[in-house]
Amino acid sequence: MQTKPAAILLIIITTLFTSIAQVLWKFGANKLQFTFLSIITNYQIWLGFLVYAVAALLLVLALKQGELSVLYPVIATSYLWVSLLSIYYFHETITTLKWAGILLILIGVTTIGFGSTEEAPA
Repeated sequence: MQTKPAAILLIIITTLFTSIAQVLWKFGANKLQFTFLSIITNYQIWLGFLVYAVAALLLVLALKQGELSVLYPVIATSYLWVSLLSIYYFHETITTLKWAGILLILIGVTTIGFGSTEEAPA
């Protein structure tokens, strides 16, 4: 099965949604007190679950249009999105070593993507 460009776009959108869900969970966790009322009324955690559920549906739609071995590694781009969102929302510092790791992940994802266009030997 040839992976459609729309499937790759859906996976990238999926990673954005899962990264946003992670940020929402972090906001919710920062306010969380381990009481029943605090847990059920923490809208950021619940909103994070909702956004994550939408991401799961997008993932299923993407998988219908492409190869799992090509699409699933693209999910690793979420490391980039989470890092950027963490800098913006939580004023976290990303070290040079972490940036190097993210770059290696992106190189790996790109390599896998280009490798999918080659024909397998018969």
